[in-house]
Amino acid sequence: MGQADQAPAPRARTRGKQPRSNPTPKAGRNLPAAVVVGLAMLFAVLGGLLLLPLAFVAVTTTFAIFGVWEIYRALEANGTRMPTIPVMTGTVAMPFAAYLGGIESLLFAMLLSSVAVLLWRSIESAAGSANSIFAGVFALGWVPFFISFAVLPLHAAGGATPLGLWPGGTVPDGAWQVAVMLLLVVSNDTFGYLVGASLGKHPMAPKISPKKSWEGFAGSIGGAMLIGILACLFVLDKPWWVGAVLAVGLVAASTAGDLAESMVKRELGIKDMSSILPGHGGVMDRLDSIVFASPAAFILYGLVSGA
Repeated sequence: MGQADQAPAPRARTRGKQPRSNPTPKAGRNLPAAVVVGLAMLFAVLGGLLLLPLAFVAVTTTFAIFGVWEIYRALEANGTRMPTIPVMTGTVAMPFAAYLGGIESLLFAMLLSSVAVLLWRSIESAAGSANSIFAGVFALGWVPFFISFAVLPLHAAGGATPLGLWPGGTVPDGAWQVAVMLLLVVSNDTFGYLVGASLGKHPMAPKISPKKSWEGFAGSIGGAMLIGILACLFVLDKPWWVGAVLAVGLVAASTAGDLAESMVKRELGIKDMSSILPGHGGVMDRLDSIVFASPAAFILYGLVSGA
């Protein structure tokens, strides 16, 4: 009699733990909102990239500003105050320096911004100055410097840096390269999420990002290779194997960027950098892959340029 009375209890608890109506039980994300916001950002970025290059630079700079602002808030909540004015000035300057002056101007802007952080902090109180300087240079290198590599191919296109529409209405190869890079980053995230949410059982880095699995990583590579091969054949006019190389390299870089941000968030004790983007968290929760993929793509495109 006692056993019969107790039998239904486990089934009731099981039903309570697995609500099928929850759209994000495994990956911790509102998938419909994430897809809508992600597509909106993608179309806005691609629209500027393929029509008005300076608008793409402005959009890139805006994302970098919000990303650095989120880092500033997270660090300040943990007792580290970043020199805001020189860091934000460098954040605005670097993408435009890359577009107008190329790699040399970008490196100079990074160096000048780092020196400005040091000088700015030296006129304030000595308390916490080392942490503040390191935080400022770290933020400059992590976000605006890395993401400016997505702008460099636009400067290199024919040596021209138009302030209006692309001359003659022809989109140069550099812009298409950036577009393919962004599509591969989105493919990495999308296929990794879909496969990882349904089949993921073996965590890649359980102490840093428990929800990122090897199954999801395999899904990212498979999906990105498909997109990369098609993009090389029909967009970049490159051999199919170039698409496979780009896919593997950018998936590895994107995953490293994602894990790097997860490590920072875990160190700071936060789940998301902010809640600006529905379904995504903060801007840095979307830029984490792009900031690592941008320099990786710049290098890979240089290596396969003769293919």
